[in-house]
Amino acid sequence: MEKKDYQADRRKFLAGMGMAGAAVLAAPAINAVASQSKVKWDEEHEIVIIGSGFTGLAAAIEAKKLGATDIVVYDKMPYFGGNSTYNGGLFAVPASPLQQEKGVKDSPEIMADDQVKAGRGVAYKDLLLHVAKHANEALQMTLDAGSEYLPYLQQLGGHSVPRTYQTIEACGAGIIRPLVNQCRKLGIKLVTRAKFDSLVFDDKGTVVGAKMMMGHYFGRDVEGTAVNVRSKRGVLIATGGFARNVGLRSAQDPTLTEEVPSTNPPSATGEALLEMFRVGAVPVHMAYIQTGPWASPDEDGFGYVSNYSIYNFAHSISVNVKTGKRFMNEIADRKTRADAQLALRKDDGSPLPPITITSYEHAKEHPTMEKVLKYDVGWKFDTVEELAAHFDVPLEPLKNQIEEYNGYVKSGVDEQFGKPMGKAEGKYIHAPFVVVRNWPKVHYCQGGAQIDVHARVIDSNTWKAIPGLYAGGEVTGGMHGVSRLGSCSIPDCMVMGMTAARTMMKS
Repeated sequence: MEKKDYQADRRKFLAGMGMAGAAVLAAPAINAVASQSKVKWDEEHEIVIIGSGFTGLAAAIEAKKLGATDIVVYDKMPYFGGNSTYNGGLFAVPASPLQQEKGVKDSPEIMADDQVKAGRGVAYKDLLLHVAKHANEALQMTLDAGSEYLPYLQQLGGHSVPRTYQTIEACGAGIIRPLVNQCRKLGIKLVTRAKFDSLVFDDKGTVVGAKMMMGHYFGRDVEGTAVNVRSKRGVLIATGGFARNVGLRSAQDPTLTEEVPSTNPPSATGEALLEMFRVGAVPVHMAYIQTGPWASPDEDGFGYVSNYSIYNFAHSISVNVKTGKRFMNEIADRKTRADAQLALRKDDGSPLPPITITSYEHAKEHPTMEKVLKYDVGWKFDTVEELAAHFDVPLEPLKNQIEEYNGYVKSGVDEQFGKPMGKAEGKYIHAPFVVVRNWPKVHYCQGGAQIDVHARVIDSNTWKAIPGLYAGGEVTGGMHGVSRLGSCSIPDCMVMGMTAARTMMKS
């Protein structure tokens, strides 16, 4: 099969997206597809899955459970998991066993309402409800595979109740490793260094396979050897977002230049997403790209500070080092906090990361604190004077701010920013302190290809499902709207992976 050159089409597409902004965009005018009649098949499988993160692995396990006998999962990297491994291991589940044990009242409807609010009203509620209603099934899949979680729930920013589980590893690897092992036990074929190139259609317009580049070496200019893989039940695209593609993300949001790092691995570049657009998928919400307000400028990627901050924000203060004063509600939704942080600048306009101050007594409750201090991405101070001197913060305003905030802890009402104080009850800010710096990093792309609640990719020409093409997770768009609530990516990815498997097995 001849190597296709669609760079011209893709350049036109990207230019169009840059002009269209956040709106739902028109699909590419040319939907040239590779035809089965021109293809010599090298392999054939019952189900073909591209991507080995939460979505792909959940789909593989569910398909096996439903009777599939020949399943293959491809990943372009030399390891499995992709961005899911980098994930913080935070898993929102409504009406979960742990909520019932702790007496927390919750429901799929309440969780979906929280997400619609964070998504500024443009999130797809039908998808959100579908995920929330099946989140317990996804949680059970991870437990069956051997994942372990801390024995308490967290209430992340924007959530109305505590509903978030945390893996004991404090990262997504605590889910990915068990799922990979489970796949191996079930006889599911897992292939690394296999880069997705393009989709193959039959003469009726049904996706019947994919062109893969086997022996691919990411970042080394080794594309690999073309292998055409036929699939009896269709192809699932589960390749994640495009947070590391600076050109693509800045075409949607010009503020997301190289000045804003990313929590994602270098492989999050979005080629499979562009291929879906090329063949007619509907681009949705491409300009809605989330930055994580808990990230640190002092470490690469997701790092240790992220989970540390996510846990501690509820009983900490974030301070503008110029003023010594708070500047935001520390547990507002992600967009609200990230916007507030990005507004903090030095006189020359360069970034001025704020500091987050936590009492050592409470910071040490989270397992990542030791690593934060060990790797010098956080600092411990015995006095407020030492803290202020280290970061060049005005001392008296800082002292006054701490005293004022402690009054809010006592009263249970944050009169500055309206922060819910339930998780801060009895947790006063006092020496010794642990301090980290925060600065947003591009974390999650809410935009992607449009799907329905059956994980079928929608065709912009017919507004019906593209036969044989499925997608789930961050490669899709619409689910979360403007801003995704923290800990909602794992249920999204896993449930839609399981959903894709169920739909494929009915085909």
